[in-house]
Amino acid sequence: MMKLSVAMITQNEGENIRRSLESVKWADEIVVADSGSTDNTLDICQEFNCKIIHTKWLGFGKTKQVAVENCSNEWILVLDADEVVTRPLKLSIERILESPDYDGYRVKRNSFYLGKMIKHCGWDKDYTLRLFNKNKGKFNNKVVHESVQINSGKIGVIKDPMLHYTYPDINSHIQKMNRYSELGAIHKSSAGQSSSIAKACIRGIIKFIKMFILQLGFLDGKEGFVLSFNSAFGVYLKYLYVWEKKRSSDKSD
Repeated sequence: MMKLSVAMITQNEGENIRRSLESVKWADEIVVADSGSTDNTLDICQEFNCKIIHTKWLGFGKTKQVAVENCSNEWILVLDADEVVTRPLKLSIERILESPDYDGYRVKRNSFYLGKMIKHCGWDKDYTLRLFNKNKGKFNNKVVHESVQINSGKIGVIKDPMLHYTYPDINSHIQKMNRYSELGAIHKSSAGQSSSIAKACIRGIIKFIKMFILQLGFLDGKEGFVLSFNSAFGVYLKYLYVWEKKRSSDKSD
């Protein structure tokens, strides 16, 4: 069987990471690229004999690639600190590594919001490329919404899920939403895109309609409504930041 390295990035993930590391302690190697944790994250990583790489924050894509490049093995499983590998997924990965048919695999991800598993809102179609041969692919350089790009070859799908314990409370969603909105605005602004207050409002409304109505978020109850509304506000905020950056740039010219 091919050996497996798990690649992770961390920054003050003490509340989450033990659960995540426990789920992959069977792997041949766990590599953690840490960007200045000041809590007990690294102490927990040491308990699991992780290989710890200290790096400055380079954006999600580049920082994850640092972790990948420091892995000793050819096959990589990328895991976030709030994600857990289930036993069925573990068994599927082990079977695949006996004789891989593809160069990368998209993994089903079941996500929790405010403690409830979300079965709609578009989250039910969440397949993310996490298992791959590092000689065939790498992370792109996006500061947010990063992904593994397979240079050449075929991509398979694993339906046995990982669990994603995202946003246990409203505050965690708001904080991450604000951070991602700013990063997304930086990316769009650097690409020369512009926005307006009207565009920001329209984009937000469209996002809510898509998640709550078209993607059946209402079937997820109160949690589905809050998730859809907050996600819509995050989109509104991102385009508002783009408008603000363009406005500031015009004033300085």
